Amino acid sequence: MSRFRYRALAEDGRRVRGELETADVDELERGLRAQGLLLISARPCRRGLLRTPRIPRRELIPFCFHLEQLLDAGVPPFESLAALRDAVSEPQLQRTIAALLADIERGRPLSEAAAGQPQAFSAVAVSLLRAGETAGRLPLAVRDIGATLAQEEALASHARRIGIYPAIVGAILLLAIVVALTQVVPEVEKLLRSAGQSLPLQTRLLVGLSQAVRHWGWAMLLALGAGLGLGAHALARSEPLRIRAHALRLRLPLVGEILRKLALARFAALFATLYAAGINILDALRASEDATGNLAVRAGLRAARHGIEQGQPMSAAFEAAQVFPPLVTRMLRLGEHTGALDQALNKVASLYQRDVADGIARLQAAAEPALTVLMGGLLLWIASAVLGPIYDIITRLPV
Repeated sequence: MSRFRYRALAEDGRRVRGELETADVDELERGLRAQGLLLISARPCRRGLLRTPRIPRRELIPFCFHLEQLLDAGVPPFESLAALRDAVSEPQLQRTIAALLADIERGRPLSEAAAGQPQAFSAVAVSLLRAGETAGRLPLAVRDIGATLAQEEALASHARRIGIYPAIVGAILLLAIVVALTQVVPEVEKLLRSAGQSLPLQTRLLVGLSQAVRHWGWAMLLALGAGLGLGAHALARSEPLRIRAHALRLRLPLVGEILRKLALARFAALFATLYAAGINILDALRASEDATGNLAVRAGLRAARHGIEQGQPMSAAFEAAQVFPPLVTRMLRLGEHTGALDQALNKVASLYQRDVADGIARLQAAAEPALTVLMGGLLLWIASAVLGPIYDIITRLPV
């Protein structure tokens, strides 16, 4: 099988571009003709070093919603995807839908076609589609995929909100300090030296820092870049080191507990969706472990899964792995006894999502004044170190 990039002409005169994986150009032409497209040109895709970028969730969420509506109305998958291909405007999503149509045209089920498009469908989405096809509930499976994507987008937005304000304030503060050290302090130093003024300790420290930045700033940046590069290389080569780094994140003050709850909320929401779709506990656990985004939490979930494989109840395995706090394990135990494990997990996910939102709101409320005080303190130190000697010079001038 080869992947071809093609240009085709639609029945309404529109020019359509896309990519399809077929055996040869003749099969590509037949597949496009079945979709109502006339092939203009085709050439093999070059295999580059870079992976195909993932389609954003904000594009996939409405796609899943419209596909579920069409399937629920009784429209077959091929006709539903053909209608959506002409309706969407995002080029990469159009190419993905065209690839799905080509695979379905060759007789593949939708789940198998989706497995060949990893930039749009994760392993979790493929599992949900396969379970939906087996149980005859494909529209509900597509709805579950859309709901999962919406939950992931909401949690990702919470994660982004943690760092946006500190990053902006930190960048402004760093820029102000660099400008002061490289532009203001050298001129003030010349003035003070020419006046024969003895410099106080804080001014000497500021002048020394200014000289270090001006003379060795490039070396500092080079050392910082080399250190970051070596650290990234070491993390990429050593999984135990990555696990320790992710565990360290969970122990950070203020944000560590929020990151832990964020990871567990992702896991609980996805696991509940998979379990409600009819996927067994072990497969659902295995598919949802990577959704946490934290290797330390994932290691704990794997330990819990191994305990379940050895015959332990789910609540006991989670309690032994110390993944969830006691309150949550009691909710899981209640869900096991009542046979409503998916409802218990949904309640856990809702609880953590609410805690994450509240924690981020409190963190932002505390971070704004704290960063403002920090910025004011640093700038006040620079101003006092600069203006103090100047004031001494002015007071000694003859009246």
